Amino acid sequence: MQVTTRFKQSTLYIYLDGELDQSVADRLRAELDKCMGSSGVEKVVFNLRKLSFMDSTGIGLILGRYKKLRTKHIPLFFDEPSPQIDKVLKVSGLYDIIPVI
Repeated sequence: MQVTTRFKQSTLYIYLDGELDQSVADRLRAELDKCMGSSGVEKVVFNLRKLSFMDSTGIGLILGRYKKLRTKHIPLFFDEPSPQIDKVLKVSGLYDIIPVI
């Protein structure tokens, strides 16, 4: 799993590339919390174009980041989910709370 972040104006873009499962969850959680805690972040966008696999651990990780951001009134969005990840997001119900831009 590779993670690339870009900060443009007040939006933090997080690009996920690879597989999001139990083997990378702890490292990724720490990395995401660190960059999302930066000052000046007003919106976070997860780009999922290159994410090829996500299990329930990944769903929980994203849901946890959503809850942390919500307490700070910072919206979270998905961008370009791959076809496989789109199915997971639909079935999990994450689209009900995190929109695609």
